[in-house]
Amino acid sequence: MSRDICVHTWPCSYYLELEKRWIPGKLSLTSLSLKFMTGKTGDTLVNFPLSSIIEIKKEASQFIFSSLTILEKDHVKHWFSSLQPGRNVVFHVIEHFWRELLLSQPGAAMDASSSHVTKGQALTGLMACSQKHLEDAATVLHHQGEQLDSIASGLDKIECDLDVADRLLTELESPSWWPFSSKLWKMPSGTKPHVDSSMASSKAPGKEGIVIRVPAVIFQRTDSHVKPGRLTVLVSGLELHDSSSSLIHRFEKEDVDGIKVHTHYEVSIYQRFTGKPDIAFRLISAKMPEVIPILEMQFSKKIELLEDNLMLRSTRTSSPEEKDYSVWHAASRLMDCARLQEPSGSQEGGPLQLQMSEPLISQGDTQELRQILKKLKGLALDAQTELERQDEALDGIATAVDRTTITIDKQNRRMKKLT
Repeated sequence: MSRDICVHTWPCSYYLELEKRWIPGKLSLTSLSLKFMTGKTGDTLVNFPLSSIIEIKKEASQFIFSSLTILEKDHVKHWFSSLQPGRNVVFHVIEHFWRELLLSQPGAAMDASSSHVTKGQALTGLMACSQKHLEDAATVLHHQGEQLDSIASGLDKIECDLDVADRLLTELESPSWWPFSSKLWKMPSGTKPHVDSSMASSKAPGKEGIVIRVPAVIFQRTDSHVKPGRLTVLVSGLELHDSSSSLIHRFEKEDVDGIKVHTHYEVSIYQRFTGKPDIAFRLISAKMPEVIPILEMQFSKKIELLEDNLMLRSTRTSSPEEKDYSVWHAASRLMDCARLQEPSGSQEGGPLQLQMSEPLISQGDTQELRQILKKLKGLALDAQTELERQDEALDGIATAVDRTTITIDKQNRRMKKLT
C-alpha cells in the first residue's frame, strides 16, 4: 500500500519561467511529493519528490511580494507566491515533511522498491506493526497499573489520617475529668513511619509515563498562527511543546473533550468551556499515523473520524470474508502454503509450474513470523495477567472508597455534635 497520501492543499500562484508570468492554482503536498495544478484546467505543471529538494527558503519576488522558493537537486528553482492562509504556514508544513523524510531514508527507500517486496516480507511487516501497537498498549496498561497502585497507596494514607481524626474526636468527646484522656493524644511509634512510607510510595510513580513523542506543526486559534514543535502522548494526558522545548499547553486526560482526525496526518484536540473560548489545537505531523492508534486506545469515546477519512478505520479492519479468521489462522494458512510449495519430486502439469514459481513465503520469513507470533502471544498473556490484577485492584479500591466514605460520614456527624 502506498504511503503517498495527500496531506494538505493551499491556493497559490506559480511562476512559469518559460512564459514569464504567474499562474494561479493549488499547491498539493503528499507524504512523498509536491505538485502544483492550475486552477482553470487542473493540469499538473510541477510534480517532484520531496527527497529531491535541496533547500526551502522564504524570499521576496521583485523585492515586494513574499514568496516561497524550493530548490531541487538539478538546481531547478520553483517560485510560489500568494500562498493562503500564509507563507509561514506552508513553509513550516513542507519543511516538516521534508526533514522527516530525510531522517527516515530507509523507509523512503523501502517505498521506492515496494514493487519488489514479496508477500512474505509484506506479511512480516504487517505482523511487526501489530507487535509494535501491542507493545504500546502494554506500556499504557503498565502505567495505568502504576496509577492504580498510587491510588491504593493514597487511600491507605487517607485511612491512616482518619484513624488519627478518630482519636482526636474521641479525646474531644471524653469528659474533662476522664483520667486517660491525655493518653489518647499519644500515637504509637510505628504510626508516623507508616504514613511517611505511604507518602513516599504515592510519590514514587510520579514520573510521567511517555507513550510516544513526535515532531509536529502546531496551529493555535487561527490557521495563520502556526509554530513547529512536538506532541507528547502521556499516560495521564497530552503535552504540546514548541521548538525550544517550552510547554505550550498540557491536556489532562479528563480535560480532553474531543479529538477530530481530519486526515492520516492531521488531528484537532480541543477542550470546551462555558462562558469563555474553548482551547483548541490543530496538529500536522508526518508521524501522526503512529499516534492515531494510540489516541484511539486512550480516548476511544472522544475521538472522531471525519466522514472523508473513514478509510482510516476501514484500512485497519479486515474484510467481511476475513472476519471469521484471526491473524493467527491467516499466518498458519500462509505457512502451510509455503510448506506445500517445497519440492516433492518431478510431476507434470500444474504441480511442476507451481514448483518452479517463487515460493509464497520463504523459509526465513516463516521463521521470523514464528518469532513474532511467539512475542505476540507472550505480550497478550502478560496483558491478560495485568488486566486481571488491575480488576482485583479496582475491586479493592472500590471497597476502600466505600469504607472511607462511611467513616467520613460518621466523623462528620460526630463533629456536628461537638459544635
